[in-house]
Amino acid sequence: MGVKRSATGGGRRRYDSPLRDQRARQTRQAIVTAASRLFVARGYAATSFADIATDAAVARPTVFAVFGSKAALLREVVDQALAGDDEPVPVAERPWFRPVWEARTPHAVLQAYAEVCRVIGGRAADVFEAVRRAADEGPEPAALWETMQRNRRAGAGMVIDHIEGLVSAPPGFDHDRAVDVVWVFNDPAHYRSLVRGCGWSEQEYSAWIADQMRHGLGLDG
Repeated sequence: MGVKRSATGGGRRRYDSPLRDQRARQTRQAIVTAASRLFVARGYAATSFADIATDAAVARPTVFAVFGSKAALLREVVDQALAGDDEPVPVAERPWFRPVWEARTPHAVLQAYAEVCRVIGGRAADVFEAVRRAADEGPEPAALWETMQRNRRAGAGMVIDHIEGLVSAPPGFDHDRAVDVVWVFNDPAHYRSLVRGCGWSEQEYSAWIADQMRHGLGLDG
């Protein structure tokens, strides 16, 4: 029986080092944290790989080796701001999103989704604003901004689909218009304006979002 060689040749056995993997993940996370802080504070265009490397306490080539481009790093910053960590789990499958799927009435669905908007707003509002501003500075952040808008609309569509699966739509109910309404109110910019800018409490914010969605969908009664 012959010796099975690795694809790279040499006959050396490949192995995984948990410690090495942990350090690589810690380095990656330090870069993402630094980039998020600097993109928000200085802006995307004004932040260089060298700035990020200094803030993350790593070498500049390390930032490039891990992400390849500043646009890729910005996408990771957005993904982690939305999800809350770097685990590859979609937002709609996160434990904090589960109450939306478990709700059994339209009002309960919207109240649960308003809480989701509050959670995401608290984490991602400033990052969203940074990307919105960066969208005027180049095609890659502009494409990312458009993707973020489509994803928000897709999330609104899932919420309306769930509501429609629970109750019969009232006469004149327009699915696309309903998605429009939820899409408008799931924008983290509202959190940034009302909680960060006007001093609203988190509870006041989520209650307002739920009320506005109910009113916009004609579900006040």
